[in-house]
Amino acid sequence: MLKRIIKKLVPKFLLSAYHWSLAKIAAIYYRHPSDELIVIGVTGTNGKTTTVNFISQILECLDQKTGLASTVNFKVADKEWLNDKKMTMLGRFQTQKLLRQMVDKGCRYAIIETSSQGIDQYRHVGVNYDVAIFTNLSPEHIEAHGGFKNYRAAKEKLFYHLSKSKKKKIDEHVIDKTIISNADDDETDRLKEILVDQFITYGFNNSCDYQGKHILLDDGLAALEIENHIIKTKILGKFNNYNLLAALVSARILGFDIEEIANCQISGVPGRQEFIDNKEKFKILVDYAPEPQSLKHLYKAIELLPKQRLIHVIGSCGGGRDIARQPILGELAGQKASVVIVTNEDPYNDDPQKIIDNVAEGAIKAGKELDKNLFKILDRREAIKKALVLANDDDLVLITGKGAEQFICGANGKKIAHDDRQVVRELLKTIKK
Repeated sequence: MLKRIIKKLVPKFLLSAYHWSLAKIAAIYYRHPSDELIVIGVTGTNGKTTTVNFISQILECLDQKTGLASTVNFKVADKEWLNDKKMTMLGRFQTQKLLRQMVDKGCRYAIIETSSQGIDQYRHVGVNYDVAIFTNLSPEHIEAHGGFKNYRAAKEKLFYHLSKSKKKKIDEHVIDKTIISNADDDETDRLKEILVDQFITYGFNNSCDYQGKHILLDDGLAALEIENHIIKTKILGKFNNYNLLAALVSARILGFDIEEIANCQISGVPGRQEFIDNKEKFKILVDYAPEPQSLKHLYKAIELLPKQRLIHVIGSCGGGRDIARQPILGELAGQKASVVIVTNEDPYNDDPQKIIDNVAEGAIKAGKELDKNLFKILDRREAIKKALVLANDDDLVLITGKGAEQFICGANGKKIAHDDRQVVRELLKTIKK
């Protein structure tokens, strides 16, 4: 409450100066830990968390100690834990503290998911990035930034920050400042204007430095061909191949051999396309997919999964953020799912029932009928229970919006402990078929 009042009363330029100063002070307090690490930043609309985790997995497979910070998880050397902060980028002091822990534990690499809102609040300032990766850009957060141009400009700040950061020497090797960018996204042309030591492109469709080839296996799992090597994964769909390709290219640019990289096992990410093991004869899949674009990619990914019906539990975040996407999400679910259950997600200070109604309107537009194949259930746990009760043999229950998040965020900063995956496991013990 106090923070919101301050934001309204204090001029924006003073708030910016405050955030910038905090970032600088935090870096000084923790003795500039990023100067002792090779720091990789990942930004874009979709795929950031997965790309961060893939990079870490590959480097760890190559006997490198890594640390990471993402929407889903944190990692410092051998210790890994879920992100319970409900923040993609930690605050300035928390970020610098985490980087210092990585240094103290002997990490060589730090992989940081770098969000546009984090950049707007100068959380990247004081972090000396060496590699910045651009995944893609779509207009999914424009309300939070006051328009698409502002959103795009926030993303671009990371790359300009990289270009102006001092070069460092790690183990007697000077580390080049490098941008790795998705050639299949138009934003790459704009980023090419930024002066860095290396500008590397990757993609599947357009001419680029590292051209990948999609391979879709019979079971719907994705594989990737690059430099005459095939890398198999435990992930679904073509879209994740972009994240994997970005991670592979990162390892190549850092000097690792493709033969060694290709032998690495790429596993999943908590709450991202995560199947919940159960004894029932239907499948349960938990995923994040909070945006229309990411939801489209998810639907595409599960097309090849054998199933009778798709039962989708869906919500939409609030807090005045991207209200326009609410009916769009509902319409997508109405088009693709046999049964849609709209529920609470992260309302913040918005009316959760109003959000649910907005999402449901989209599903109705797509032809769903309330209380027949469309249900509005405020309590998220009850909504998940409804889906599990409705599920028959060979159905697929899809639960999106939160993934591995640990809380539902309500009004006035209230957090209610909740993990979709754990709720499913608990409910499965009580439901009788």
